Amino acid sequence: MNISLPATLRDFVNQQVDQRGFSTSSEYVRELIRKDQDRQQLRDLLLAGAGSAPGSIADSVYFDALRDRVRNAQG
Repeated sequence: MNISLPATLRDFVNQQVDQRGFSTSSEYVRELIRKDQDRQQLRDLLLAGAGSAPGSIADSVYFDALRDRVRNAQG
């Protein structure tokens, strides 16, 4: 895959490669793509959560029960 960039963007990419310790511009672009994938996955999870039914209230009773479950599982 080849990507054409205007000089200003090419200079920016080269600067990022130098400053952030990437070996090549391809490494930098791959990292950007991975981060974009992560953001998309997080967005999808947030939207799924927003569209789901409300869960139980996370109050002190909830956290006390959670602590009890952890203690019981440990020992």
